[in-house]
Amino acid sequence: MKRSLLIIIPLVLALLGCQNDDNGKALGTLERDRISFSSTANEIIRELPVREGTRVKTGDVLVRLDTKRQEAVLAHAIAEEAKASAYLLRLTNGERPEDIAAAKAQVDMAEAKLTEAQKNYSRASELVRKKLASQSQKDQAVASRDTARAELNSANEEFSKLTAGSRPEDITQAEAALAAAKADVALQTQQLDELTITATRDGILDSLPYNLGERVSVGAFVAVVLADRIPYARVYVPSSVRVKFVPGLQVDVHVDGLNEVLTGSVRWVAADPSFTPYYALTEDERSRLMYLAEIDLPASAESLPTGVPAQVDLQGLK
Repeated sequence: MKRSLLIIIPLVLALLGCQNDDNGKALGTLERDRISFSSTANEIIRELPVREGTRVKTGDVLVRLDTKRQEAVLAHAIAEEAKASAYLLRLTNGERPEDIAAAKAQVDMAEAKLTEAQKNYSRASELVRKKLASQSQKDQAVASRDTARAELNSANEEFSKLTAGSRPEDITQAEAALAAAKADVALQTQQLDELTITATRDGILDSLPYNLGERVSVGAFVAVVLADRIPYARVYVPSSVRVKFVPGLQVDVHVDGLNEVLTGSVRWVAADPSFTPYYALTEDERSRLMYLAEIDLPASAESLPTGVPAQVDLQGLK
């Protein structure tokens, strides 16, 4: 649980403060890191393969959400990637040999028509010169010749276009489209994988807030794991010893039900008190301010359960 989310009831803290002043102990409990797993989609829970209280290993499946919708989205993304890949391949491979051969045949046909048109023009010009044909016949021959020349030019341009290959700009654009499609596939694949929620640390499955078949909203906590590590003591330190209670300090920790006194090391102390701000308190009341602190315990405390009451001696700090 994040430190910022800790909510302490002032009345209880005041009582703890009184006790700390009376017996010289900082009271609290043994805790372990709580790893909360949230839902990444608004889906129905299809499987809860592990029961609460079961020890889990990293990678064990905790919750499976419905994947049908995301599988369809992924399939669409894969199809778009295949489409982009095929288009890029078409641009880089160039036109088919059959299309190029057809374009070359159009050039040859246009050349033959131009040759015939030029001959017709020459004959028409000679007949007009000899006054054996009208001027209109010569004009028709000129028009046919010019039309044949234009068709040849068009056929040559089409042939050059097919043999020159695709423009570099088109290929670059197609490559970018393919890269975007691949990135989308990777994203949709990750989102599909996240619908199967797995443990990220060894520990004990502490809570499954939802039941099988329930629909969960995005961001809702669906599983909580208590990390399988040495517990630490979380206690509340009175302001009277806060100056001396600093990270690195070695302190004696008493755990209810354990005769052995554990030697712990302070790893963190809150900079701000856990309840009423200091400027709202009198001098006497300020002595009851409580600061949250965490103390690392030795390896011998590994088997101790979470939530057991613990106390830290403060006698030597007064």
